[in-house]
Amino acid sequence: MLEIGQIIDGKYKILNVIGKGGMSVVYLAMNERANKQWAIKEVRKDGTQDFNVVRQGLVAEIDMLKRFNHPNLPSIVDVIDGNGSFLIVMDYIEGIALDKKLQEEGALPQSSVIEWSKQLCDVLGYLHSRKPPIIYRDMKPANVMLKPDNTITLIDFGTAREFKLSSVEDTTVLGTRGYAAPEQYGGQGQTDPRTDIYCLGATMYHLVTGYNPAVPPYEMVPIRQINELLSSGLEAIILKCTRPNPPDRYQSCAELMYALEHYQELDAESQHIQNVKWRSFIAAASLAVVTLIGGVGFNIAKNIQTNSSYESYVDTAATAPYEEKIKLYQKAIALRPEKYEAYSELINVLDNDDVIDATEYEIFEKAKVNISELKKENPEKYTLLSYDYATALLFDYYEGDTYNQKVAASKSLVWFGNADEKLIESAAEKAGRDYKRIQSRKEILHSLARFLDSSSKVTQEKCESNWAEYERLFNDEELINNTGDYKTVISIYNIFVCDVLNNQDMYRSSYTSEDIDERLKDIENQLPQLSGYANEKRAQLDKIENISTNIENIRKYLYPDAQNNNQNTEGGTVQ
Repeated sequence: MLEIGQIIDGKYKILNVIGKGGMSVVYLAMNERANKQWAIKEVRKDGTQDFNVVRQGLVAEIDMLKRFNHPNLPSIVDVIDGNGSFLIVMDYIEGIALDKKLQEEGALPQSSVIEWSKQLCDVLGYLHSRKPPIIYRDMKPANVMLKPDNTITLIDFGTAREFKLSSVEDTTVLGTRGYAAPEQYGGQGQTDPRTDIYCLGATMYHLVTGYNPAVPPYEMVPIRQINELLSSGLEAIILKCTRPNPPDRYQSCAELMYALEHYQELDAESQHIQNVKWRSFIAAASLAVVTLIGGVGFNIAKNIQTNSSYESYVDTAATAPYEEKIKLYQKAIALRPEKYEAYSELINVLDNDDVIDATEYEIFEKAKVNISELKKENPEKYTLLSYDYATALLFDYYEGDTYNQKVAASKSLVWFGNADEKLIESAAEKAGRDYKRIQSRKEILHSLARFLDSSSKVTQEKCESNWAEYERLFNDEELINNTGDYKTVISIYNIFVCDVLNNQDMYRSSYTSEDIDERLKDIENQLPQLSGYANEKRAQLDKIENISTNIENIRKYLYPDAQNNNQNTEGGTVQ
């Protein structure tokens, strides 16, 4: 073991031991020259039965972490291969591992577990979107650090692996019994993103119940058998995550994230209350008929039937083919224009491929003919719907095969204007969504839509005004580094390169080639990460490809004397 006070590599002073595992010891160290604390993970070569196997895992872990850029993942800063040990210097994560928090407090609050689970879902989704995808395989409370600001960091990548489509099954058994999915045991198939979903489900189970699935009898019962006060919606989510057969689980982290954000809608309690209401209505209607209070009774019965048909249309549409979905949601809206769900689901269907074409736009225009009823009955949900539809139009409105950003901005502005600023907070909270994120994002997107809508006449003064607006957006770290905002960032970059390409003379008269090229390099550095977020979203990947092509064309103008259109700069090769 390293000694307290020992100086490693001439710069890292060992302060104390902060953790021990079966194969390693983790120390807190200080780089006194930089006045910064780091964690140093030591694996001794004489402390393992087969160090070569361990070394392979460590090298894989290091290589992976060096490639990652996510706020919920640690960074590797140094690797030291000594004679007696292998040392990894990484970010020091201040906080407490969730297994320790469980030991101290027992079962943890449901609301906290759901919030942490959404963060874990986000970071797993990021790993799965790498090329090739990274399968973490060892999600458990001990590998999740809770920081003082209630954010989490996922640690220990010793068992993670790259997913290979051609592989039939894994060759080694890795993971932790109780949390590991059945396919992690030899001969049961290859691990894939659904494996991590199983492990996350098991982790949620342990956190919310306090019962460890890694100790006998190695089982997970429905969480409400342990605590009947827990949400039946969360129970349904955990049960689906931990199905033995991968096709029966959530198929992606995006699916699981949606379920976590809407878990209250899954609650059997709310369904039970609704059923009680229907039974009360039916009883009242029957009594009214029996007692010959005809008009009132028949109106009540009619309302019951109407609402029942609405629910039936919405439920049936969930599993129907595309065209049938649209028809069913249209029927539901026509029946109950004051209800929110059918409008929202119709927008999701129309924008499912990240494209809203002119035909799809007209479908919603016709469907919303009586949307004022929703605004009157539930102004908060109307506000949320307006924000969601404005965002979809801004990003995804196409004319034919072309994304027309000016027309998209113009159409979105109408709906941004419908989203009542005074109601955004309460609307988001009631829907279980992050108000602060929606509020900041709405300000950015509304500003962006106004900017695009007003950018028809280009002058020298306008170019300088535009540049200042781009700088403001590019310097918004919360926006640029937030994985959930990848469509916003792609759109901003696409707008910038199109603007510069179409008005190069004006920009060159105010800014040097180096100024412009520096911004282009910043954008290029972000494109691989944005491609990962977009994954297989064709429309977004097309925009990214368009950005790359336009950057090349801008550089041909910036450097007309470069031989073979190939200019070497500090950031790489310009083509």
